[in-house]
Amino acid sequence: MKEAMFYEKLDEKKVRCFLCAHHCLIKEDKRGICCVRKNINGTLYSLVYGKVVSMNIDPIEKKPLFHFLPGSTSFSITTVGCNFRCEHCQNFEISQYPKEHEDIPGQSVTPEAIVEAAKRNGCESVSYTYTEPTIFLEFAYDCAKLAHEKGIKNVFVSNGYTSPEATRVIAPYLDGNNIDLKGGDDFYKKICGAKLEPVKDTIRLMKELGVWVEVTTLIIPDYNDSEDDLRNIAEFIKSVDSFIPWHVTQFYPTYKLTDKPRTPVKTLRRAREIGFEVGLKYVYEGNVPGEGGENTYCPDCKELLIKRFGFSIIENKIKGGRCSKCGIEIEGVWK
Repeated sequence: MKEAMFYEKLDEKKVRCFLCAHHCLIKEDKRGICCVRKNINGTLYSLVYGKVVSMNIDPIEKKPLFHFLPGSTSFSITTVGCNFRCEHCQNFEISQYPKEHEDIPGQSVTPEAIVEAAKRNGCESVSYTYTEPTIFLEFAYDCAKLAHEKGIKNVFVSNGYTSPEATRVIAPYLDGNNIDLKGGDDFYKKICGAKLEPVKDTIRLMKELGVWVEVTTLIIPDYNDSEDDLRNIAEFIKSVDSFIPWHVTQFYPTYKLTDKPRTPVKTLRRAREIGFEVGLKYVYEGNVPGEGGENTYCPDCKELLIKRFGFSIIENKIKGGRCSKCGIEIEGVWK
């Protein structure tokens, strides 16, 4: 265990956690909503520091990040736990594990070992992903600082519930963040056990602090697929920056949300159209390889710049961060 960051000690050995927007009040011998931060005798501890439950080498496109070192690989890690309870979580076996079990599984790994493995395998970044990286931020922070020193970039794949305090601490070492913007406030309360506004605040703050941000919306039939839902999301993204890529992604039935079918491709196509109508420059369809909505086009001259099939790059014509035809800057993090 490691003493947690972002908390204060209160009377009667209670603590208040400020790691995420829940701001849990935790009594002695109890855990927060994430179930991986425990109050022991009035001191808050992370139970998952260095307890890595999954390590993989992934294409960066899997995160998904489409404007961040395309074609590169990312050393991807996670621990158990999450501060959401999404009923459609595709990684529920590990994200929800601590809510149902007392033990904390995982292989004990040091930050040095993570960074060395990334370097040894030719990965250009380390991704903190699969579950919510905020809940193991102490470990992610130590890994990210070390990776930064070694010239390896750092990526979060996040639900965006990181507190402003934690965001400001991790941002200097964070190069990219794909943040879910799942739907309206009712969706967050009913399906995720959270609220919408803190997610919007994190997207704004990450962008303000210079982190490359992309946004993903998993579109679930009858839950967040109305024209109003999609337009509201697109308009918010544009209000932050019209160059933020928006990934509209196909849902498939899983975990507790099995009463709906896969998202029709026509719904994804309409969502993409709405994004462009609102004024977003880059909108992508996800989980439907070969449909064409995963390619990058120049927002000015419409030249096809990056041709993709799933997580694979077929062709990349971006040169020096610019369109190879008209020469305008294409926003992103390029080699």
